[in-house]
Amino acid sequence: MKKTITIIDTFGFLFRSYYALPPLRSNDGFPTGLLTGFMNFIAGIGKDFKTDYIVFALDAKGDTFRNELYSNYKAQRPDVPEDLLIQLPIAVSWVEEMGFKIAIKTGYEADDMVASIAKDAVSKGLEVRIVSHDKDLYQLISDENGVYLFDPTKKQIIDESKCIEKYGVLPSEFIDYQALVGDTADNIPGVKGVGAKTAEGLIKEFKNIENIYDNLEKISKPRIQNLLLEAKENAFLSKKLVTLKDDCHYIDNLEEFLLPIENPILRIATSLEKYDMNKVLDRVNKNGLNYKTKIPEKQEEKNLEYILLNDESSLSLVINKIPRDAIVAFDTETSGLDTLKAKIVGFSFCYEENRAYYVPIAHNYLGVEKQISFEVAKKTIEILNRYKLVLQNFKYDWQIIKNNFDIELKLYADTMILSWILDTDSKVGIDYQIKKYFNIDMISFGEVVKKGEDFSSVELEKATQYAAEDALMTLKLFNKQLELFKEKREEDLLNIAFELEFNFIYVLASIEQRGIKVDVELLKKYKEISSNFLNSLTIQIYELCGESFNINSPKQLGVILFEKLGLQASKKTKTGYSTDESVLESLKDEHIVIQLLLKYREAFKLHSTYIEPLLELGLKDKDNRIFTSFLQTGTTTGRLSSKSPNLQNIPTFGANGVEIRKAFIPKTGYKLVGVDYSQIELRLLAHFSQDEALVEAFKNDLDIHLQTAIKIFGEDEAKSKRSIAKSINFGLLYGMGAKKLAETLGISQKEAKFYIDSYFNAFKSVKSYLKSIEDKVVESGFVTTLLNRKRFFDFQGVSPLLKAAYLREAVNTQFQGSAADLIKLAMIKIEHKYKDDENVKMLLQIHDELIFEIKEEFVEEITKNIKNIMESIFVLNVPLKVSLAVGNSWQDLK
Repeated sequence: MKKTITIIDTFGFLFRSYYALPPLRSNDGFPTGLLTGFMNFIAGIGKDFKTDYIVFALDAKGDTFRNELYSNYKAQRPDVPEDLLIQLPIAVSWVEEMGFKIAIKTGYEADDMVASIAKDAVSKGLEVRIVSHDKDLYQLISDENGVYLFDPTKKQIIDESKCIEKYGVLPSEFIDYQALVGDTADNIPGVKGVGAKTAEGLIKEFKNIENIYDNLEKISKPRIQNLLLEAKENAFLSKKLVTLKDDCHYIDNLEEFLLPIENPILRIATSLEKYDMNKVLDRVNKNGLNYKTKIPEKQEEKNLEYILLNDESSLSLVINKIPRDAIVAFDTETSGLDTLKAKIVGFSFCYEENRAYYVPIAHNYLGVEKQISFEVAKKTIEILNRYKLVLQNFKYDWQIIKNNFDIELKLYADTMILSWILDTDSKVGIDYQIKKYFNIDMISFGEVVKKGEDFSSVELEKATQYAAEDALMTLKLFNKQLELFKEKREEDLLNIAFELEFNFIYVLASIEQRGIKVDVELLKKYKEISSNFLNSLTIQIYELCGESFNINSPKQLGVILFEKLGLQASKKTKTGYSTDESVLESLKDEHIVIQLLLKYREAFKLHSTYIEPLLELGLKDKDNRIFTSFLQTGTTTGRLSSKSPNLQNIPTFGANGVEIRKAFIPKTGYKLVGVDYSQIELRLLAHFSQDEALVEAFKNDLDIHLQTAIKIFGEDEAKSKRSIAKSINFGLLYGMGAKKLAETLGISQKEAKFYIDSYFNAFKSVKSYLKSIEDKVVESGFVTTLLNRKRFFDFQGVSPLLKAAYLREAVNTQFQGSAADLIKLAMIKIEHKYKDDENVKMLLQIHDELIFEIKEEFVEEITKNIKNIMESIFVLNVPLKVSLAVGNSWQDLK
């Protein structure tokens, strides 16, 4: 068996460590996140991977030969954070003090060291593992020679197949691929205009850039030919820049690359104590290092206990041992995801670090052991409900316990919400979070529940392992999250969770339980109208095309349009011709059938996405009510999203006169009432920017769009140009530039730019304020909403295009996120006031609008109260204003 040498791309690994871990600090405030990540890596040698030899490749300070070739090489790299810089020298000194071999040479980068050692190691018959995330090293991968990359975060080997999977080219072709696409991070020019897909295609056909340029005439697209010709010098320069030197380091004495004989971490014990990294030392003193002996079982896993409590006395004993001040993680296991229909099968809880319990109630399979009765389970949950309960996705469990036991769980903390608040862009699932922070793979649902069955069919032993793990990991995650908030110094964010977001869960859970009524007879009528309309369109389309075919099949439609009818195809996918909406729109003047196809698409979407599903759902419920699920963590801005079905996306009108919103109705004796925040985001712009003209317009209750039109176009044209002013008003909040405004309004880019400039001249403080949002987010890495929720952005190494997108999103989040804050506050207060009042129920939230079902005789009184709550929920420097609408259907509220 081949021996293995492991080569560490040291700075690349340390940089990743710095950004992967929270900003840890020693007691005296010195940053230690990078150092901690590094020590974790050293402690993991032999566990995460086995190796016979090891070497740390380092960049030499100063310029390299690449700077001589190209003075702009790496010229645009952003400044490195000071906290990272001051840790790097310490880490490097530790490598040496621990007794590891270092590879470094003036004028060369660490990647060149890696390439050289790899080449020499292969010649000496060694397998080569390169610890790095750096794509520049993909060119070294060789299955034949036993050279591969190892991702230390994912614990994943990157071989030829992974390279092909990610980039579509072989590692041996990667240099030429990079020469074409360039690299913005290192300022390697590449061929401007040639992206990843084009480069992949060129490399697959011609193998390298020399062959590409020898066969330019064979390239079918003139545009690509021209791009390549114009950038020929840059292409060959880029190839030189990305090609790693493999002749600048040799293995003279392989013995020097052996793992240190003395425990490397204990060799720097004094330094570790100096930086208060005692946990690392404690761990090593206790467990030793994995490469010296066989890899031990993880201590944590060895000590975990998942205990089945299926007799009343055992359950009672455990419950009575819970300390009074304990935080208890709680989770339910059920027969399904639909909270209205799901039956509870069991529940788990955990209050200790390494022990959790499962209580089975309704498992149902041949030979099932003894279980806890429904009555005892209910009493137990009532007792647990006195403690500080921590759950993952509390809304689901609240509804399950409410519907099965008529108990309303009281929440202390929801780890799913905390995950979202810590990082609104990250996945919030418990499996992902546990893997992220503890590198533990949790048991998946699919591992314990067979296809077509539910949790009631799972054997108690397996059920205990799965369910109790959920509770234990929830508590483990919660404790980790508390550490993270403290380490990141984000206690204010934690307060937002406890004071706003956790309270808001109850509101959503209650709304979801109520549902909204639909007129099933009207939906049946709409279904008939829609079916007839679709049939009529289908017949007409068949006649015009001369044959019948599946109109909903893009492949069949493509053949009809572009082969039979001979229309010009604008793009083609792997599966055939593209027939998406943009393609059809571009052809609508080319053939009469295109207009009919567009109508058919609109009508079919209305029929299949709204009419049929809503009718089916309405018929399933005895009161013809349908129930949506609101996602509190579904957006990065803080807005709600809705699913199963999505009621935030119901169209206001449809094909053939079908008005879907007309089918949403109140129950008998009630009215639907819509209460909508008026121009909330523009009011927030006035509040934040303190622009005098905007503030005065809102304070005087003027038509803001008309006022904008007056300032841009003058009194005479204002009324006719109000819609343009409205587009500008809202567009600027979402980062709309002249190009997008021109497309929206169907005008020239020059004219659009003039409108925008005129707007900023009229509202002088707005431009500087919007710019201040962008400047602040680049500097701090986050944007803050009205209630100080934060959305974080990582600008490190991003492309200019992505940076521009982040800046637009930052501005959007400032206003959309603040509007979300306000309506959450209002919903909490309204729900608290009317929770037990049968005369009024909040049914839906459609972004800035709330929809209520109110008893007819109380509409005026209750609506007035709701209006007052919403308009006084927060004091801005301009008035908050809501508009009201009352009707017998949702359509009436427009």
